[in-house]
Amino acid sequence: MSKVPSLPYTQIVRALQRDGWAIVRQRGSHLRLQKRLGAELLKITIPAYRPVKRSTLAHILKQGQLDVERFLNLI
Repeated sequence: MSKVPSLPYTQIVRALQRDGWAIVRQRGSHLRLQKRLGAELLKITIPAYRPVKRSTLAHILKQGQLDVERFLNLI
């Protein structure tokens, strides 16, 4: 299993958009993304930081129901 990297938010958002996530809004230094997965609507918030800490990215991936390997393939 790979480690979660520390990446800039722009790279994280681009990778998530490749997976079907859409930016819904930006408020201050946070972006809100959402994706419909079957009947469920998933929502995640990405801080607009450079870089986003590894622990924060790990929580984002958990909320978005993505594993690290799949996310790394999207980068």
